[in-house]
Amino acid sequence: MADNSILAVNDGNFEAEVLTASNAQPVLVDFWAEWCRPCHMLAPTVAEIAHDYAGKLKVTKLNVDEAMNSAGRYNIRGIPTILLFKNGQMVEQIVGAVPKEQITKALERHLPQTTPQTTPQTTP
Repeated sequence: MADNSILAVNDGNFEAEVLTASNAQPVLVDFWAEWCRPCHMLAPTVAEIAHDYAGKLKVTKLNVDEAMNSAGRYNIRGIPTILLFKNGQMVEQIVGAVPKEQITKALERHLPQTTPQTTPQTTP
């Protein structure tokens, strides 16, 4: 995991780093394993998303071989699987090494819409 903006989560810190943290901003969890070739294919896409959505989205990775309880809790049957959490709840699930556009489309449904900054009008 070369990207420093992506936090490794495990069974011990999942509650704090994902569920509790998702009350402040959405949290993406990439469920993966070292032996999973499609997971390695998806990794650069996840890194791009972490960069593109910095400040709006917390991006994490969870190795299913090292955190079996968390993976089991969310019925992870195939990897890679991406889950998105908001307000302590899973709100989106994407299974497989999918194109970046498919992930960003799902993310956009749950991220606050950015509105252009407007300058307040002063009355004479």
